[in-house]
Amino acid sequence: MKIFYAIQATGNGHISRAAQLYPFLQKYGEVDFFLSGNNSTLNFPFPVKYRSKGLSLYYSKCGDLEYKKILTIIHLFSVYKTAQSLPMRQYDVIINDFEFITALACKLQKTKSIQFGHQASFQSSNTPRPENKNIIGEIILKNYAKAQTYLGLHFQSYDDFIYPPIIKNEFLVKDPVDKGHITVYLPAYEEHCLLMAFKKLPDLHFHWFLPHVTQAYSDGNITYFPVDQSLFNESLLTCHGIITGGGFETPSEALYLGKQLMSIPINKHYEQMCNGAALKQMGVSVLDKIDANFSDQIEDWYNGPKLNIQLKANNISDTIQRVLAQY
Repeated sequence: MKIFYAIQATGNGHISRAAQLYPFLQKYGEVDFFLSGNNSTLNFPFPVKYRSKGLSLYYSKCGDLEYKKILTIIHLFSVYKTAQSLPMRQYDVIINDFEFITALACKLQKTKSIQFGHQASFQSSNTPRPENKNIIGEIILKNYAKAQTYLGLHFQSYDDFIYPPIIKNEFLVKDPVDKGHITVYLPAYEEHCLLMAFKKLPDLHFHWFLPHVTQAYSDGNITYFPVDQSLFNESLLTCHGIITGGGFETPSEALYLGKQLMSIPINKHYEQMCNGAALKQMGVSVLDKIDANFSDQIEDWYNGPKLNIQLKANNISDTIQRVLAQY
């Protein structure tokens, strides 16, 4: 069996999920990966056969999407040419983790695909949305990577085709401990946007992961880390809580490990706003923006009541069988 797996690399979560799935997929045949986009900061722990700049997301310095930059960098002719060139008919199974070019290629070449991942869960109206729905955001979530079949992942099973999140094996086999620090991963925010808020809390220690850091070092109550998977995993396993964006994988891992979680969805990023709505329903602290009260909010959250959310881990073997059963 030949398997084509398309990944939207607008962040690290899609790559992390693919890395967990890869060994299971290999049991069924040869897997060729197509990586589209250039926002991820992780190394690829699997062979990438096809690569495209694709359609990427860009952020301002302090937590907003930059739509103008996104639109000016899109090269539609290149996207169409790549879609035409991908040899989709050579594959027995096409798995699409919310990647536009692959969806277009399948349409042009009249081949079947399955959208598998977090975004697929938004095909269901039962999946939480913010109070004010965004029409354009809804259209994108439901039509950006059209497929014949959808299997979704989310914090809870909001519909019969939605399954629990995929948790890294390291978190499945190790017991979490609480060493008191706060892990911070907010890639849409540059250092100066948050530094003063953290410095106002000298009794709290922060593990701050930033793209420009090349080697870990400490400055007062902050230890700076490079964006490194093994370092981040260790920090998350041993933290008291984590402050992160409104993505899916990292909040899922934090909740699975029983960690305190503060989520700050990227402004105008509709999918993250939807995730924020789901997390709010579960009792998680979700901030709409960072303002002058941020340090007080961190302190209240850190000293507040502990969450008691029983988040299940995905049974990857069973889920892979469900994916392949669609063909």
